[in-house]
Amino acid sequence: MSAGAHWPARMTEAGKAATLQRAILFAAMAEGILAFMDAVVKLQSARYAVLQLAFLRFAAGSVFAAIVFAANGPHWPSPDTIRFNALRSLVGVGAAVAFFTGLSLLPLAEAMAISFAAPLILAALGVLFLRERFSPRIGLALLAGFAGMLIIVGGQIGGQAYTADTLRGALAVLASTVFFAVFLILLRMRASRDPLPTLLLFQNLGPALVLAIPAMFVWRTPGWQDSLQFALIGLLGVSGHTLMIKAFARAEATRLAPVHYIALVWGTLYGWLFFGNLPGVATLVGACLVAAAAFVARKH
Repeated sequence: MSAGAHWPARMTEAGKAATLQRAILFAAMAEGILAFMDAVVKLQSARYAVLQLAFLRFAAGSVFAAIVFAANGPHWPSPDTIRFNALRSLVGVGAAVAFFTGLSLLPLAEAMAISFAAPLILAALGVLFLRERFSPRIGLALLAGFAGMLIIVGGQIGGQAYTADTLRGALAVLASTVFFAVFLILLRMRASRDPLPTLLLFQNLGPALVLAIPAMFVWRTPGWQDSLQFALIGLLGVSGHTLMIKAFARAEATRLAPVHYIALVWGTLYGWLFFGNLPGVATLVGACLVAAAAFVARKH
């Protein structure tokens, strides 16, 4: 059976289009929130080890996820739900640890550039494992987004001497990209089956438990200011993944894959608002291509 969008039998074409547009909007907002989270993590990576960063991100997220779970009348999940989401939690640990390692070794632009292989991997996995459609329109959207990304970061990549740490960082981000694509495929498989509070709780509490002991060996007690930032990271993570779950419950992974490129637009916006980095012509042209990719993807 194809893992399609699971449209209700009586939904009209207009209704399907509206649902798809909501999914695209949720995914775009999620990318903005998670890009902000990555920026805060990047700031903290100079003071804390990667394992502690990853643990505190999920531990703080678990608090907020537990509040959502309790507020919605908690129901004990089935054994199948526990097994599947435990696997998803492990994949999430791999994605987070690998990406945070890359962030600690690479400039943000380079880490983001490598991570933008994710939409291509996600689209391929959606076709292979979920039997989703791969239309010429989706292919065009992926190519437009990838071209926009290359234009934006092309002037920044290669501007520094490459060292062993640079290579390790690049390999770590590439590994995180594969993990992240698999994570989203697993999310797509469960997003229309398991309640959102259950999904949120598993993808925060599971990794926190896995990382608790490793984090003890590199632990550095944060001050109150850093503790507030870690709480913010947890809140941003839960908020972003809430929107991502809503998106993947409504649309196919292949349809949502090009939206990941919008993270680069969000990153450019944050750089301008918070650090005064005004975008150049190449950035604006690339951002237009990225936006065009998301627009093409939203067409039903």
